Amino acid sequence: MNANVRLPLEARAATEIDEAELVVTVCRTLDDLMQAVAVRTLVYMGEQACPYHEEYDGNDFAGATHLVLRRNGEPIGTLRIRWFADFAKVERVAVRREYRRGRATLMLILAAKRLAEKKNYRTILGYGQVRLIPFWEQYFNAKIREDRRSFVVSDHDYVEMIVEGVPPPDALTLDSPALELLRPEGAWDQFGVLDRSAARPAANFGALSQ
Repeated sequence: MNANVRLPLEARAATEIDEAELVVTVCRTLDDLMQAVAVRTLVYMGEQACPYHEEYDGNDFAGATHLVLRRNGEPIGTLRIRWFADFAKVERVAVRREYRRGRATLMLILAAKRLAEKKNYRTILGYGQVRLIPFWEQYFNAKIREDRRSFVVSDHDYVEMIVEGVPPPDALTLDSPALELLRPEGAWDQFGVLDRSAARPAANFGALSQ
């Protein structure tokens, strides 16, 4: 699986085609994360007046993966995925105001879905603002959780949406090759630095007991 996700031009409505290169990647460096934080700050704190400690809630380094969407290299969108035992939770979806007329949000959530499916998740949870329920239903066949009430967080009303994941045949499992599981998040099909290290002989001389 390639962590980069590009939405083909033919998949977008003619009025929404953007000739710029739009690429979603996994945040793996401090600079990547700073770009994601910058977008979230603009959207949630700048536009929605979300208090700092509500936006940066202590979960950004707690079993989380961040994605950043760039347009010609400029960060324009981000989201966070948190991983639980039997479901992945997509949250903190943010796209800068000037880029919301196209498919930026769709690209971000699609990338998160594919990442979760590659990690063998079959249930993806999202908190969708009530006004955005049609978006979740149209593009991800999402279902509102039954017998669960809507709720308010940071002055906005939300419902819980469930998206069904369909892991690919090469999804990661306990039986995946050891070196594959050591590769960077989202780049499990790419030869990594630890693959190259495997060419060196072992430096420890102990042997497994028989």
